[in-house]
Amino acid sequence: MLSGNLVFAVSLGYVILLFFVAFWGDKKARTGSSGLFQSPLIYTLSISVYCTSWTFYGAVGSAVRSGLEFATIYIGPTIVFIGFWYLLRKLVRIGRVHRITSIADLLSSRYGKGESLAVLVTLIAVIGTTPYIALQLKAVTNSFQVISGTVVSDLAHPVFGDPDYTTAFWIAFGMAIFTIVFGTRNIDANERHHGVVAAIALEALVKLFALLAVGLFVVFSLADGPGEVFSWAPPDFLNTEDVFGPRWVSLTFLAATAVICLPRQFQVTVVENSDERHLFTASWMFPLYLMLISLFVLPIAIAGLKFLPETANPDMFVLTLPMAMNQHTLALIAFLGGFSSATSMVIVACIALSTMVSNHVVMPLALRLPWIEMKASGDIRKLLLFSRRVSICLVLLLGFVYFRLSAKSDALASIGLIAFLGVAQFLPSLIGGLYWRQASAKGAFAGLAAGFMLWLYTLFFPSFEGQFVMPLSVIENGPWGIGFLQPQALFGLTDMDPLVHALFWSLSINTFLFVIVSVIFDPKPLERLQGALFIDVFRAPADNESRFIRRYAASSDLFVLAQRILGTNTAYRLFSDFAKKQGVSGHLPRADDEFIGHLERELAGSVGAATARAMISQVVKGETISLDELMKIVDETQQVIDYSRQLEVKSHQLQQTARQLRDANERLKQLDMQKDDFLSQVSHELRTPMTSIRSFAQILLETPDMTIEETQRFTGIILEESMRLTRLLDEILDLARLEGEQVPWILQRVDPEETLERAVATCHGLASQADTKIEFGARAAGIEVKAEADRLRQVYLNLITNAIKYNTSDKPVITIRTTLEDDRYCVYIQDNGEGIRADDRERIFKKFSRGWRESKDGRSGTGLGLAISWQIMQRLQGDLELLPQTPGDGACFRVTLPFVSIKTSKAAE
Repeated sequence: MLSGNLVFAVSLGYVILLFFVAFWGDKKARTGSSGLFQSPLIYTLSISVYCTSWTFYGAVGSAVRSGLEFATIYIGPTIVFIGFWYLLRKLVRIGRVHRITSIADLLSSRYGKGESLAVLVTLIAVIGTTPYIALQLKAVTNSFQVISGTVVSDLAHPVFGDPDYTTAFWIAFGMAIFTIVFGTRNIDANERHHGVVAAIALEALVKLFALLAVGLFVVFSLADGPGEVFSWAPPDFLNTEDVFGPRWVSLTFLAATAVICLPRQFQVTVVENSDERHLFTASWMFPLYLMLISLFVLPIAIAGLKFLPETANPDMFVLTLPMAMNQHTLALIAFLGGFSSATSMVIVACIALSTMVSNHVVMPLALRLPWIEMKASGDIRKLLLFSRRVSICLVLLLGFVYFRLSAKSDALASIGLIAFLGVAQFLPSLIGGLYWRQASAKGAFAGLAAGFMLWLYTLFFPSFEGQFVMPLSVIENGPWGIGFLQPQALFGLTDMDPLVHALFWSLSINTFLFVIVSVIFDPKPLERLQGALFIDVFRAPADNESRFIRRYAASSDLFVLAQRILGTNTAYRLFSDFAKKQGVSGHLPRADDEFIGHLERELAGSVGAATARAMISQVVKGETISLDELMKIVDETQQVIDYSRQLEVKSHQLQQTARQLRDANERLKQLDMQKDDFLSQVSHELRTPMTSIRSFAQILLETPDMTIEETQRFTGIILEESMRLTRLLDEILDLARLEGEQVPWILQRVDPEETLERAVATCHGLASQADTKIEFGARAAGIEVKAEADRLRQVYLNLITNAIKYNTSDKPVITIRTTLEDDRYCVYIQDNGEGIRADDRERIFKKFSRGWRESKDGRSGTGLGLAISWQIMQRLQGDLELLPQTPGDGACFRVTLPFVSIKTSKAAE
């Protein structure tokens, strides 16, 4: 028996050593001389965070109870790293190229960067991992009680009373401090946690050394070699009848899945990977590590059965066997091995979960809450760091509370496998997302949600044996006594191991819904794009995203956004480097598609793909996805196979899809043609006055003896052309402001009739010059509407001047009348010209369209006036329409606004 003070002092010294190693690792990384800390050895040792205290202590206990079943926990990961190395390489490549921060971020990014899927994955991860953390706290607390003799009446007869909750709390507190100090120094996924990884690697060596030391002591000190040890084994010890049975296969599958899908494993394998080539070393070194750490499990279990009483807890054989043999130093080493196994798991799990919570729960909420203002440089960065630190404390607190509530329950004994099955729900969506183009966000969400609920119902809640949420009567008889719904014999599937039963139902329904819903609901364009980039990641890097997504924004707006997340210095360096790459002077690059995509990926490394896209979308405008370019990235051979198979079984659906794609392409072509026409027209309109200005200015400069009359005439022409150029630029800027404004206008009560009369009065001069008569028809009197008077007048002016300039009648007349129709104030402005051509009517309000060929003076418009007017009416909560044209009548436009009578307005107030 060791002194509690001695055990505490050694544990404290070990923790201080971990702090020193982590600090040293961070310091080396910051100075650029990381060397060993970014080696494949350290990377492989960090992956051994897979081996927790459940593995360290529980493997021996599992061998005592179930023979060779313990080996499945090691066989599964070995199969993955040796046989599915290409899958791991693909995950690592995707993680680096797309700057993935967690498994929730990976699934969200693959399926269209949606927030709901990321939140669901985060929820599953937290619920599945929190009890696992409680298991580590229990293992460390119990081992401390055993080695310090606080609950042991005899070293060979450990009898556990109430757990030491005070010790457990301070252990959790210490883990939180370490994780916060070294796990939340930065928010960028690519600024990896070198210090934490170095400390985890050291702990991997400590726990391996501890188990090897105890094993060697058993084999070569207690016995005279392996032969004698195995001669002590009871006849039925290995229990080989169940080898390769349903439970054996299920455990191997779950272990293989866990080494990919556990948040902590994804963190160390994918996020913390600094060089893809390190995977090659890990593919043989990690299986070797697993073999070494499991090498003496059977000898320790056999020796414990021989030398310790039947009442001894087999889960503590690694610790109690050396103590029973008075090997206190060896027992202390074993305690440190178990302590390392627990702390490494908790630290990495907290880092992974805190990243998921902050990126996919806190940030989306912060962006939606109006009272949280984040406008200063680095404000989002500060919020992220704070939320991650709080999340670490909350996750550990949840683990402690779970331990406090369930410490005397047997549920913790199997919580490791329960957690394995929980995170295994990610597998269908993960594998489907990497290899199946048709996989959709709706399918992934449906499968995950159903699998998660079935996991809770068939395994998680029943594991509490009626002590929490699900009563024992429900477990034994089903809800309301319906045996068909019995959690561990669902739908009459009886005589199955509970774990195998839960695995069958949850993953079967998960996979089924994932496939069926994905087939029924086609992926959205962004999902198809992300699917192509993920599936073909080795030949279609994320940089190609700019080929498919078209969008634009102001460089200054993007810089402000980057400052808020990355901080001023990092944002300035990022923008300056890209500007230099583009050959642009200054620190602001051109905000083209390539740069916007690059910035989004940089931000995704800090806040996750979904949040980064949401924040970028607040700044950029006009986002479209090129379907033609998207299809080019798809492998042609695979596409032929896929489409041929689908044509055989679902020809109608494919025809409908093809028709939709053709319609979308036609619309895109029309928009592109309109854009080209618009740019051509604007270029012409800009070039014409500028050419005139330049020509007449040159004449004035080169003809000093010009008469005063000629000088005045040329100067007048220059003035007129300058005003024409100014009007064109004003229209373009006005339309850009209308489309870009997000803040609603403040509307006031306005007399629309008075505003209309002012507009008509303004146009009388133009009408007289064009010999056009303006007549009023019926009028609506005593009406007030909510609007901006100047903007409403702008709409009237545009419609009336168009009717004057483009009226080709010999006796042009404009008729204006106003009415009240169904609580709407309506203004009708009609001319008696030839009207608007039928093929132009549908797109008359598009900003690239013109409804008349040319005005009376031979000039055509820019196609902006009606687009601006339509935008104004939308902001005024009204409408602008071109009414159907009858033969012999000209064009008739209707302006509508909701009216507020004086009496109604006062009542409302």
